[in-house]
Amino acid sequence: MKPNLPPFPERESRFLSASVELRAAAETEKAPVVRGYAAKFNSESENLGNDNYQFREILLPGAFDDVLDDDVRALFNHESSAILARSKGGEGSLRIGVDEVGLWYEFEAPDTQVGRDLVTSLRRGDVDQSSFSFTVSSDGQKWVETKVGDGPTRVTRTISKIKRLFDVSPVTYPAYPDATVALRSLQEFRKESMPPPAPPAPIDHTISNRHWQRRADSISKPAL
Repeated sequence: MKPNLPPFPERESRFLSASVELRAAAETEKAPVVRGYAAKFNSESENLGNDNYQFREILLPGAFDDVLDDDVRALFNHESSAILARSKGGEGSLRIGVDEVGLWYEFEAPDTQVGRDLVTSLRRGDVDQSSFSFTVSSDGQKWVETKVGDGPTRVTRTISKIKRLFDVSPVTYPAYPDATVALRSLQEFRKESMPPPAPPAPIDHTISNRHWQRRADSISKPAL
């Protein structure tokens, strides 16, 4: 039976390794161009759970189709004070789109302290990961739980529809360090999909009634 999942309005973040790079500026460009993939389709995430209860996610093509015109920022490490570019209604200094690989982003590095620091870090190879911040539509996800023998329980969350895209970010750390909201989603899934507890067994009042009837007979019976 399909679980009746609650909505998940809280923001989540996901990270990809080796997915951002610095391109040499073209003759018509005034600054180096930063380009990366914030998400990749049909690619199973790392384990967000543990060894015994494994939790992974898959993003399907089309998941971002309704959010490409959102008010989206490019931030460094998801810091709102470290603004790099912005796309609003599909226009602005940030360019985002989808192809057969996933959700890509591109912008000219701004001539600001954070922009110059990012360019230096990319050139040195100190930063080469990307991330995106989002929420998922309650009807845009499917959960499947499986277990084979004595092996670990495996839960797969397949995301088909992103509700809101907040930002795309070059980041310092890869591989899903921020999975708190997703794990709460997993807990809700487990709670909603568990069968209800069995009702308590009915009390057999006939036994109790026979007991008290014997007590009453013994009291009322005259002594010999």
